[in-house]
Amino acid sequence: MRLWNAPTNRLSAAALAVFLPFLSPTGAAGQGPSAHGAGQVGTGQGKSLGNPAAPILVEMYSDFQCPHCKHLHETFLPGFIKDYVDTGKAYFVCREFPLQGFGPKSREAAAYATAAGRIGKFQPVAHALFQNQASWVLSGKIWETVAAVLTPAEQAKVQTLFKDPAIAAEVQHDVDTGLKIPVTSTPTLVLTHRLQQRPWTFFDDGGTLFRGYMDELLKK
Repeated sequence: MRLWNAPTNRLSAAALAVFLPFLSPTGAAGQGPSAHGAGQVGTGQGKSLGNPAAPILVEMYSDFQCPHCKHLHETFLPGFIKDYVDTGKAYFVCREFPLQGFGPKSREAAAYATAAGRIGKFQPVAHALFQNQASWVLSGKIWETVAAVLTPAEQAKVQTLFKDPAIAAEVQHDVDTGLKIPVTSTPTLVLTHRLQQRPWTFFDDGGTLFRGYMDELLKK
């Protein structure tokens, strides 16, 4: 959900040279063994993809009720993962950022997805929540949406984990971390390269400018 109005005009990769000087780092990441400091990122179990030693860390802050997050998940992420994560250029981590404006459903969905991550099922659960967003947002049947992609044994494990206070604490940790960056809207992709963080929220061009910026960072 956008909390501010981003430009609606499409920007080409050629605009990157003009835009880059205004995209300044927001802070330094914790130091670690890799080029971006992922050693102290605190990734939740099953919520990351790729090689932690990749040169760029990309953390996605999203809300399962956010229509813009759903669009990004379905249109941008598959190609991004194929071109940058699977090739070892970026390490991708999913972060929860349930917005207060959406009410308790967002936090409940985030908790179920985080619990599923503990048993290696974050990705299928996240996909189900985004794919069926319109349905469970109206019906409130969040668990039914999650359970549909789990076996009975997995369902039992996730239900138990969902009740564990550590799950709610992990979701809140993501929120608190995001607010410090600061993340002000969803979806936000936070890039960390050479211990410098840069939040990115503009995807109206289909991610062309973002890819161009990634490519520029990889040249450094």
